[in-house]
Amino acid sequence: MIYFDFAATTPMCPEAIQAYTEAATKLYGNTASLHDAGGEAMLYVEAVRQQIAEKLRVEKEGIYFTGSGTEGNWLAIVSIALAQPKRHIITSEAEHTSLHAAMNYLEQHGFVITRLPLTDQGVVCCQMLESAITEDTALFSFQHINSEIGAVQPIEEIATLAKAHNILLHVDCVQSFCKRALHCAVDSITISAHKIAGPRGCGAIYINPSCRTVPIFPGMTHERGLRGGTLDVPAILAFSAAIDAYTYDQSTYEKLREQLRLSLHPHNHEWIEAPSHQQLPSIIGMCIHGIEGQLVMLRCNEKGIAISTGSACDIHSASGTKAILAMGKTMDEARQFIRISYGPTTTLAQIDALAHTLNALIHERHPVQ
Repeated sequence: MIYFDFAATTPMCPEAIQAYTEAATKLYGNTASLHDAGGEAMLYVEAVRQQIAEKLRVEKEGIYFTGSGTEGNWLAIVSIALAQPKRHIITSEAEHTSLHAAMNYLEQHGFVITRLPLTDQGVVCCQMLESAITEDTALFSFQHINSEIGAVQPIEEIATLAKAHNILLHVDCVQSFCKRALHCAVDSITISAHKIAGPRGCGAIYINPSCRTVPIFPGMTHERGLRGGTLDVPAILAFSAAIDAYTYDQSTYEKLREQLRLSLHPHNHEWIEAPSHQQLPSIIGMCIHGIEGQLVMLRCNEKGIAISTGSACDIHSASGTKAILAMGKTMDEARQFIRISYGPTTTLAQIDALAHTLNALIHERHPVQ
């Protein structure tokens, strides 16, 4: 299988597999236990907590381990929001499914949610954001990098607005962690291990220690009462190893992206992307005119090539991908959407194989060109 779905999940790197195996063998103590086995496991976990804090340039006391980015988004947003006296939140129409789930829950508990569209270049308009602020606005919540089209959102400008209006800011960094750093202070962050060659089922959130929270499950004792459940020490240690091993080679991904652009038939398809300075080069959103994305995905799969039609969390949705709809595209255009995403093992030969398959499908449907 030629794998072009790194934005959905990544193969675990050897370093993470080794760390997981060693931790599962040697660090079997519960971190909440008071005996030496528990204490040893806790020491390792606290070292990883410090590592993540340093990577994010935040306080260690604000780092909490979670079971996924999905859980992290929900836990951070809901626990912060419920602690605020104000009841208005601003987000975008193109956020991850987990964030929309959190917003829907908060609406049921009296919150008013403003969901902004994206510009035709796939980014949040800060002027529109500022216009949406009210005296009751408590929280902004936005992805750093959109997982469907790879657009880098203007988080620094958003953070400036948040600070000026005394509004909290949550940033979903699941797709950007270890790829693009945040260059501003924010109140909450979500990250996940399996996007950077770490294990599935492990993530973390940061919540500013000065920020009030309400535990979603009152009475829990793990993770300072914010989240219950025994910590998965092997997964946390594997996450740490993945952080150390992971590199994002911007120039290599730009070359792969350009190779696909040059190799594809010049007609009958459209790239859905942001300007180059706001675009993660390893994610490509595309529509092939007149061909549904599901058909393109299945044809590629027949040729041993894995692509997607958007976020894996939306794969069973009939409404199309959220990002392209938020950009003002039609439902028919949304259904033609495919996502191609690269990783460290992607080669130019694989790009050529993908282009050959897509070109054959384009020629089949548009033989005149």
